[in-house]
Amino acid sequence: MTDKVHYAHPFDDDKLREECGVFGVIGVADAASFVALGLHALQHRGQEAGGIVTYNPEGGFHQARRMGYVRDNFTSREVIDTLPGAIGVGHVRYSTSGDKGPAVIRNVQPFFGEFAIGGAAIAHNGNLTNAVALRRELIERGSIFQSSSDTECIIHLMARSMGRTLVDRMEDALRKVEGAFSIVAMTRTKLVGVRDPLGIRPLVLGKLGAGWVLASETCALDIVGAEFLREIEPGEMVVISAEAGVESFFPFRPRKPRFCIFEHVYFSRPDSLIAGRSVYETREAIGRELARETPVEADLVCPVPDSGTPAAIGYARESGIPFGMGIIRNQYVGRTFIEPTDQIRNMGVRLKLNVNRALIRGKRVILVDDSVVRGTTSRKIKEMVLDAGAREVHFRIASPPTAWPCFYGVDTPNREKLLAATMSEEEMRQHLGVDSLRFISLDGLYRAVGEAKGRDPHAPRFCDACFSGEYPVAPADMLEQGFEMKTAAE
Repeated sequence: MTDKVHYAHPFDDDKLREECGVFGVIGVADAASFVALGLHALQHRGQEAGGIVTYNPEGGFHQARRMGYVRDNFTSREVIDTLPGAIGVGHVRYSTSGDKGPAVIRNVQPFFGEFAIGGAAIAHNGNLTNAVALRRELIERGSIFQSSSDTECIIHLMARSMGRTLVDRMEDALRKVEGAFSIVAMTRTKLVGVRDPLGIRPLVLGKLGAGWVLASETCALDIVGAEFLREIEPGEMVVISAEAGVESFFPFRPRKPRFCIFEHVYFSRPDSLIAGRSVYETREAIGRELARETPVEADLVCPVPDSGTPAAIGYARESGIPFGMGIIRNQYVGRTFIEPTDQIRNMGVRLKLNVNRALIRGKRVILVDDSVVRGTTSRKIKEMVLDAGAREVHFRIASPPTAWPCFYGVDTPNREKLLAATMSEEEMRQHLGVDSLRFISLDGLYRAVGEAKGRDPHAPRFCDACFSGEYPVAPADMLEQGFEMKTAAE
């Protein structure tokens, strides 16, 4: 830990954020080194904190949790040598709203529990929609919580289970939770991976020599040299051991999968694979579909870097309008930035993005971005482009309007802070002050990710609640707090 003060960068504060990434390995010497590399590849899924737990027979379980980047905390031999063993799991995370200050370290995963039948560590990507009710019930029955994380509910449910093995207890605990979960867990001898029955969050399996790897994305397999084998299926539990290899179970009632469609749009790294398809190619296809749906006369197609780049390339190729890097991203400004003065703090987006004036001046510019959330950053970018001499500014967005919050592991603002929840498309255009603003349609997004007929309104393939307001799992805790779900009339 350092005494540096971290501030959320204003550019990133206007983006939807995955709240975590998970990684686990078994059957390799120096497992912690592989976990650290895997977490580094998943850093985009969580940049505020990380943790690693390992086990070796001589010393038992070992754990380290740190605030900040993986590269700053888990790359030295001094730290890695404190985490010996051939099995390990790790986690990177963003904090959620209100989860700030010194107490945040208590929420850093993996969480570890010592049970009567042995110890286990759990790293969780997703969100439990009935965690508040579970937590209240567990506290009333005597449980003492150390964090505010929903994941700790799983540890307490395991402690109360009468299952014969830790895997049995985990299965028993997960039957009681609702919502989204992709979990990588470990005991002394087993690595466990589980996805919820809807498969909302991702989880993949790889082979690393004689060992095995579980990770949120395939890019984390690539960095350690593991062979991608397959995705863990929705509702599947895999138990991996040196003796038995990979054993697969389906302990939950089967349901039609609803994978998060925003993984295709923004969350996953472009060099990852989803359902056997390159995320980069999917995002380029989204840009092509966007160009077909929302044509406009212009001189230049420019991405809002970096997340808008593949879609902008697709838009340019489909429209025939030249592609250019009209906005340049400063690669050396991380998600957090030490801002010592108000003057520097007020520079805002300019700390991270700068306009390529020679390319922009006198042009009618199409700016392609992945989403519009609050709209604060879009307005600042528009002002920068106009200040650089652009004749016109047209926004094209590679996702439908984000009008509903996510309750499945994505940190989103309250609904009233989502621009699309309170404004029409024309009102948003006027608010942003651009010449035109268009979003890809929900049907168009579905076509771009491989559904030729678009979205089936009766049985959609993906979770698209942030666009449609149709939640595949009722957010029980939020409903109890007064959240109003979409009605049939909407």
